[in-house]
Amino acid sequence: MIKKIWQNKLFQQIFRFGIVGGTAFIIDYGIFALLNQILGIHYIIAGTISFSISVIYNYILSIKWVFDVTKKQTTKDFIIFIVLSVIGLILNNIIMYISVDLMHIHELIAKIIATAIVMVYNFITRKIFIEK
Repeated sequence: MIKKIWQNKLFQQIFRFGIVGGTAFIIDYGIFALLNQILGIHYIIAGTISFSISVIYNYILSIKWVFDVTKKQTTKDFIIFIVLSVIGLILNNIIMYISVDLMHIHELIAKIIATAIVMVYNFITRKIFIEK
């Protein structure tokens, strides 16, 4: 039974996406905490920088290990990725703003909330638009 579940392609993708997403989260959260909590950079700027760095890492591993991308990446595919990432960044920043400024949630907690929501968005949109 477990072997059959493991052999399921979608399960493997979700598992791999979780590993890539988890390590990308560590990069994103670590850089965010450093910039915001230690260096005192505003949470939106710190979040934009940390998100951008983790997105590059996430893209490389997603293409190479998570999704079935058998054809050579084209300029169109990269543009789609950039557009999806910018939407993810905007979504991340909106959630951060609502959480921190309107709901008065600490920046580090708000970052976890925003990341969890954007991770679901990333998986769905990358599965639809990148893997095809």
